[in-house]
Amino acid sequence: MAFFLETLFGGLMAGMLYSLVALGFVLIFKASGVFNFAQGAMVLFAALAMARFAEWIPNWLGTDSLLIANLLAFVVAALLMFCMAWLVERLVLRHLVNQEGTTLLMATLGISYFVDGLGQSLFGSDIYQINIGMPKDPVFLMESTFEGGVLISLEDLYAALIAAALVITLSLFFNKTKTGRALRAVADDHQAAQSIGIPLNRIWVIVWCVAGIVALVAGMIWGSKMGVQFSLTTVALRALPVIILGGLTSVPGAIIGGLIIGVGEKLSEVYLGGFVGGGIEIWFAYMLALVVLMFRPQGLFGEKIIDRV
Repeated sequence: MAFFLETLFGGLMAGMLYSLVALGFVLIFKASGVFNFAQGAMVLFAALAMARFAEWIPNWLGTDSLLIANLLAFVVAALLMFCMAWLVERLVLRHLVNQEGTTLLMATLGISYFVDGLGQSLFGSDIYQINIGMPKDPVFLMESTFEGGVLISLEDLYAALIAAALVITLSLFFNKTKTGRALRAVADDHQAAQSIGIPLNRIWVIVWCVAGIVALVAGMIWGSKMGVQFSLTTVALRALPVIILGGLTSVPGAIIGGLIIGVGEKLSEVYLGGFVGGGIEIWFAYMLALVVLMFRPQGLFGEKIIDRV
């Protein structure tokens, strides 16, 4: 039982990180109706900015404080993501209002390649470390209940709590505020939203900025665990099954989908991997997403697809 709980907790903590990355996709899709191929590049760019400024700022200010260095690096990286959001709206999205979804999709693909190259040109392409002070040592819980206790990684636990706090905050913001309602209106029909006075350009800047902050937090967490490197862009690929499962238009779906995928990967690897030669964790999420696409293309929590003729 203790081993099962270890596996379950590990899956839940990994699932929260998947949800965090998936949330960036969902927010931009709800605002523009397009799948944002640049989300992975945004995670890499934000993580590179955080890592490099956390290294440069202590040298500039002559301080050895890890807290000050990380706080200032986070602020500077967040400002860079805001500038990126503003530039994307000003130079790209503003000229594509009411265009076909395919056009917007190709635009985000172009943004992805540009941001990839820009990040590595500005900050370098080596492997960098982000030290945000998360503990690396595991702990044993419930030792009085189970013999030997349940082994939990404190780093994964802290990362999951940070991701959960951000996901809950954004869910409340976009579901309970005027901005959230405006966002849903923009997603339904750009022209209709503009006709009733919703500032389309401002909404797009807000959403891309929020997606940038989400990418920054995701990049910090993944960078702290694995280091900041080009392969960080593939983190976005891990979120694809999550948004297929939960639905591209559902914030709660991104959260629940991430938890289902995270737990499913860990449990399937432990309890089913032996029957298929192992390695099931790598493809389990994509097979589950394929099954969902066959029977419910809009996802478990997505809006029902209605074909108008």
